Amino acid sequence: MTVQESYTLDDSDGRIRPAIGRVIFAARVPLIALFVIATGFFGWKLTQLRADASFEKMIPVSHPYVQNFLASRDDLKGLGNSVRIIVETRDGDIFTESFQTLLQRITDEVFYINGVDRSALQSLWTPNVRWQEVTEEGFVGGSVIPDDYDGSPRTLSKLRENTLKSGQIGRLVANNFRSAIVVVPLVEIDPSTGERLDYATFSRDLETLVREKYESDEISIRIIGFAKLIGDLIEGAALVGLFFLVAFVITAILLFLYTRCLWLSFASLLCSTVAVVWQMGLLKVMGMGLDPYSMLVPFLVFAVGISHSVQIVNRFGHFIYHRVSRVDAARLTFVRLSKPGFIALVSDGVGFFTLRVIDIPVIQELAVVASTGIAVLVLTNLILLPLVLSFTGVSDRCVRYRADKDHSEYRHWRFLSGVTRRGPATAVVLVCLSLFAVGIWFGQDQQIGDLDPGAPELRADSRYNIDNAFLTENYSTSTDVFVVMARTREQQCGSYDFIAAVDRFQRQMEAVPGVQSALSLVDVSKLVIQGMNEGSPKWHDISRNQYVLNNSLSRAPNSLRNTDCSMAPVILFLDDHKAETLNSVVDAAELLAPRYESEDLQFQLAAGNAGVEAATNIVIADAQAKMLLWVYGVVILLCLLNFRSVRVTVCIIVPLALTSVLAQALMAALGIGVKVATLPVIALGVGIGVDYGIYIYSALQFYLHRGEPLTVAYFEALKSSGTAVAFTGLTLAIGVGTWIYSPIKFQADMGLMLTFMFFWNMLGALIFLPALTVFFYSREERSGNPTVGKPG
Repeated sequence: MTVQESYTLDDSDGRIRPAIGRVIFAARVPLIALFVIATGFFGWKLTQLRADASFEKMIPVSHPYVQNFLASRDDLKGLGNSVRIIVETRDGDIFTESFQTLLQRITDEVFYINGVDRSALQSLWTPNVRWQEVTEEGFVGGSVIPDDYDGSPRTLSKLRENTLKSGQIGRLVANNFRSAIVVVPLVEIDPSTGERLDYATFSRDLETLVREKYESDEISIRIIGFAKLIGDLIEGAALVGLFFLVAFVITAILLFLYTRCLWLSFASLLCSTVAVVWQMGLLKVMGMGLDPYSMLVPFLVFAVGISHSVQIVNRFGHFIYHRVSRVDAARLTFVRLSKPGFIALVSDGVGFFTLRVIDIPVIQELAVVASTGIAVLVLTNLILLPLVLSFTGVSDRCVRYRADKDHSEYRHWRFLSGVTRRGPATAVVLVCLSLFAVGIWFGQDQQIGDLDPGAPELRADSRYNIDNAFLTENYSTSTDVFVVMARTREQQCGSYDFIAAVDRFQRQMEAVPGVQSALSLVDVSKLVIQGMNEGSPKWHDISRNQYVLNNSLSRAPNSLRNTDCSMAPVILFLDDHKAETLNSVVDAAELLAPRYESEDLQFQLAAGNAGVEAATNIVIADAQAKMLLWVYGVVILLCLLNFRSVRVTVCIIVPLALTSVLAQALMAALGIGVKVATLPVIALGVGIGVDYGIYIYSALQFYLHRGEPLTVAYFEALKSSGTAVAFTGLTLAIGVGTWIYSPIKFQADMGLMLTFMFFWNMLGALIFLPALTVFFYSREERSGNPTVGKPG
């Protein structure tokens, strides 16, 4: 063993890691060449990566509600994934030749956009929008647009009359007659190519072929719907990249101020960036893409890489300061930090991978994206970084700066090490226990799902949410639709027993808070029966006479029953899709359905965008506790395997648990619901936070094993690892803190939550963890005992 090795290695380093270190550094040049080639390959693959999003990826496809919806998707035209284009005139009303010509052009333009379900397209200019009335001669009706329409005042007057008779006021036509809607149902799979619908391309087509082409000083175009929301989020990816760049620059500046060495800063940034390149390239190799909800994960991988890099360059600088050669310093750094670094990264990766227990494809893919990035860091930061440092070395300025820090005796760390004394430790533990109680109390108010109207992923003043608010204010029917599917035997949806049961169920549901109105086959039957009896309100009811009932249903549109008359949807228009509203509707529907069901009738939940979101909320509510148990279970197991000590594991895990509890309370206080966009943050925060505890305790254990008293051991641990942990926590908190100003609200929410979790995980590792050790070691052990830190 060389002099340099005797300076750092002891029994805890074993023999395997020094041997691996010698092999790796004996092949420095070939290994770095291999890394360069691999980075070039994955960089090339990165250029081919595309945004990937779909409606089905956002929903829990195995949930019974969603399975019921997917089984009936072909029979529920327009009640699934669709877009609404609102054409508004700023002068007069819609019954002018110029406006109708424009509406016709937009309808025709949209008809040919790739991804549109053309058979279900609806506007005043499509033949499936009809009017009808009762006359002395019976029922008459036809298309809303008159057959002889020529734009003359006469035909425009006829158009107005037909529109009033169509029942589309408040649905396709605004209550004030100043705007009209084109409803655009979508198909997930292009029947001609078999490819998934490209939401980014579809959104751009809507912008270029509709909004940019037809919007003017007199005409306003508003577009809402899931596809447009995803398109706006993908469009905002450029802003995500901008904030990534800002965070990168901030990290680079703070990293240089910390190391005072361009080479150390460059090496850290280089290897963490290489990890991101590899991660993105691997996604393409695996046939995956980046959806809007996983676009932030590459920065998290970069953040984890910086976290480990700071520990490595800190230890490397320490060896260089003690006059160890560059190659030996890099090799010894690898030997000393490869084990805690590997355990921390495995904890991160497996913790992220546990997100796959949530049965929502977009979160399961996020788990793969995040864990893939963490796996790459094992190579780029634990191996490549020491190899790079063996060539770059450290600047003289860095050595002088470290000497100055040593001469200052780290006064701040000496003060903080006092937390390992009984009195301060007791105070810290009591404060943390109080914070646990506060977090648990306020965390009870945490809700599942959206807590705001519109699209919570975007700011309230975003163009999309302004467009959505316009529709809510000017139309009678909401865009939030909850559909209950009433099923019976074939050709029996017109039977009296079926219609009567649906009628009773519908009337009960209309009285549920949050339900604006309802629509079903029953409404058509009542209107026709009333019309056949001179329009008398007394006849606005269903008939027990099957012949009368059959006649009344013969005029029902195809959208209110399927082709074999075995299913009829009960369509509920809701006030909004807030968690409280959805919970109320779901509870009422599940309570009422069994009352009216029979051997030949079942009410199945749920379709429509609100029904799908209700299912998503249920899955998230069920999976939240399961996910946390898996994350903490994996982290606890790996800590036990690494330290072989229950008390050490408790000291590392309890501060993480405090951060999770406080984070849930913060979400409740700020009105951030647990949903697809925010649920993974808790797991990501735990995964990243465990790094701090592992590095701090690994250093503390090293000095305890040498027989140092606890206070002295912790002071030395702070000097070797505490500075790096504090720097990493503050730097990453500042970096992701810039996200708070993002126009994409879910990125701002993630930035706020991650800033909080980075900061509190750092405080937990530096203050709470050492305070806990005071209560897990005897007085003799705290006074200095070479057996402390060994398995126990």
